[in-house]
Amino acid sequence: MKKSDAKQFKVVGKNITKKDSMAMATGQPLFTADILPQNMLYAGMLWSPFAHARIEDIQVKEARAVEGVQAVLTYLDVPRVAHTTAGQGFPEPSPYDTFMLDNKVRFVGDRVAAVAAESLEAVQEALKSIKVKYEQLPGVFDPEKALKEGAPVIHDEPEAKVIIPIEYKPERNLAAHVSMEIGDVEGTLKKSDYTLDYTYNTQYAQHTPIEPHVVLTYKDEYGRLVIRTSTQVPFHVRRIVAQRLEIPTGQIRVIKPRIGGGFGAKQEVLLEDICAALTLKTGRPVLFEYNRREEFVSSRTRHPMKVRIKTGFSKKGKLDALSMEVLSNTGAYGSHALTVPCNCGSKCLPLYKTNNVAFDAKGVYTNLPVGGAYRGYGATQAAFAMEVHFDEMAHILGKDPLEFRRPLFIQSGESSPVFQALGEGKEGVEQTIGSCGILQCIEKGAEAIGWKNRDRCIGNGDLRQGMGVACLMQGSSIPEIDMGAASLKMNEDGSFNLLVGATDLGTGSDTILAQIAAEELGISADRVIVYSSDTDMTPFDVGAYASSTTYLSGSAVQKAARKVKEQIFQVAAKMLKVPADKMEINNNLLKTSDGQEVDLSKVAIHSLYLSDQFQIGTIASHITHKSPPPFSAHFAEVEVDIRTGKVIVLKYVAAVDCGTAINPKLAEGQTEGGVLNGISYALTEEYLFNRHGRMLNSDLGNYKIFSTADLPRIETILVPTYEDTGPFGAKSVSEICINGPLPAISNAIFNAVGVRLRTAPFTPERVLQAIREKK
Repeated sequence: MKKSDAKQFKVVGKNITKKDSMAMATGQPLFTADILPQNMLYAGMLWSPFAHARIEDIQVKEARAVEGVQAVLTYLDVPRVAHTTAGQGFPEPSPYDTFMLDNKVRFVGDRVAAVAAESLEAVQEALKSIKVKYEQLPGVFDPEKALKEGAPVIHDEPEAKVIIPIEYKPERNLAAHVSMEIGDVEGTLKKSDYTLDYTYNTQYAQHTPIEPHVVLTYKDEYGRLVIRTSTQVPFHVRRIVAQRLEIPTGQIRVIKPRIGGGFGAKQEVLLEDICAALTLKTGRPVLFEYNRREEFVSSRTRHPMKVRIKTGFSKKGKLDALSMEVLSNTGAYGSHALTVPCNCGSKCLPLYKTNNVAFDAKGVYTNLPVGGAYRGYGATQAAFAMEVHFDEMAHILGKDPLEFRRPLFIQSGESSPVFQALGEGKEGVEQTIGSCGILQCIEKGAEAIGWKNRDRCIGNGDLRQGMGVACLMQGSSIPEIDMGAASLKMNEDGSFNLLVGATDLGTGSDTILAQIAAEELGISADRVIVYSSDTDMTPFDVGAYASSTTYLSGSAVQKAARKVKEQIFQVAAKMLKVPADKMEINNNLLKTSDGQEVDLSKVAIHSLYLSDQFQIGTIASHITHKSPPPFSAHFAEVEVDIRTGKVIVLKYVAAVDCGTAINPKLAEGQTEGGVLNGISYALTEEYLFNRHGRMLNSDLGNYKIFSTADLPRIETILVPTYEDTGPFGAKSVSEICINGPLPAISNAIFNAVGVRLRTAPFTPERVLQAIREKK
């Protein structure tokens, strides 16, 4: 379909009701722990009290003797298989540096031993009965110190390795290193009229899904292992658990029920292996559910980063050179240690055109909680650095921050060497920008926030107001690496079963994929019955990450629907004696050029019962060859109390180019949820540790996240473009929205009170200190 045909969409672009909305509203048992089998055991974990230690001796006799205890597992009882917990495509880019249970612990909250018992009380009693003798080792909690000669080596086990050709030096605590340079950055910087060199710091943060990690494992009637789990990556779970337990993948079935939030945390395979091992040990169903502290400490976090930006630019505002250096704290294990820092470059550097660009990133081991996938995936940290830095450049030149950026943006038909050098996907993937609505985003967003009046917002009393902007790009899927597939079949009543491996996290992707199928078929979306993410029942899909579901999985659905439509026409051609190319489907009716109208149910019945007895249906798969960026312009209006340093967001505008919005309300919801998540990260969220590496605020009473009670006025503006490579012109929307609040709010604070905040979060203490230092 061409862009000119977009106005003729019947289902795409419409705000149809989410497929699961009624079930959610009526409290139906949808989630992992909602339906529990009889004879079930509960599982729990003994966590390390030390940041770095070796287990010299572990005694579990008393624990096994506790009434109700059915199994206790230590590193002596499970296979020693090096693996990664990162649910990524194979071969995984993250190091194999993790074991189901190990004789060494590497952070406070690392695994020591697992227990399965008849009750949670018996689990807790057994865990307290385990006697462990530790040899405490020196810890290192700062990535810069971890890289220095003589620092404690966190991964000294001989099995630690990477299975792709990257620089990996665990003896130096280097989990990943990537660099590239195009042109002559240092030489150009020396010749530039102006140069800037600043470092920007971002902090640990937690996804805090309402539903924590939770897994139920059991054996089916044939003795196969079933894993019912709240996961974003069911097929990766199956592969990685099979690897860890050393059993065939065909002996494992993974079922993804409804998920109570993920945001990247559930791209990790954390509990499925140990829960499965307990089921194999006992022969009984086992449930393992994190509590909130475990979710904070032993789940996954956003990687803390130091991002150094150097730029050279002319008096007229031309960008001569741009350099980004990233130091990423991956914590005790290298989950996503390579790909998150890579995304800092690939999702931010191409936005602004220059012939001289350099990038260097290191992922470094420390004895702190483990970084992982988190919405934004590196672009959040890097966009903060980039967009504050570009504001600083505009300030030096005395230019409006928007007008300074405008001529520097990449545009449709243009490419960037950064895509090929750093982009996720096979080495050498070149990309050219297709759809690009960044300029329209700026115009519409500026009008909505009242940008032309920004200087008048500054007050003279204790409450000062200001506005800030951030411009963003992201991506859509991992080109030539990840694959999605869909199965579609027709039923007697003219309804269709759509089976997809794509994972709905509560984002509404089941609804989106139904709309894509319905649009292609010419039917209403209520005729599409969606079943998602069951490794026995649905075709393969990499899962919900990398902003891939609509663009990648949606394209597979569109392909399947197109094939099924062709089959319908072939059956109807024999039935109605009309050539297949003289037919169309519209409003659930098959119509021919000679005026015949037939309900699709009659075609299905004819196919199944009356002629040829052919099941109309197919499986289609799709792999993408590019990762078209969505673009966005974010605007924040803030109020700063110069007496206390407290910052309040008065209004926030996000103008977003996501191509065709398949379901505009869902796209707006994704944007507004991500924006609130980002505002919370900008203003309040921060892990606090003591000197021994123990987290001090691992509960929602002391770790503040924004809720609807804190919701500022948020306005979302969808800027329509048409991406030729996406289903009905769509690209992604779910991640880019979280990347704007950090820089937009920082820039707004500068506009209000004239202080630059290059370290997040912007707590009252930090803002007040900056104001006092300025005075």
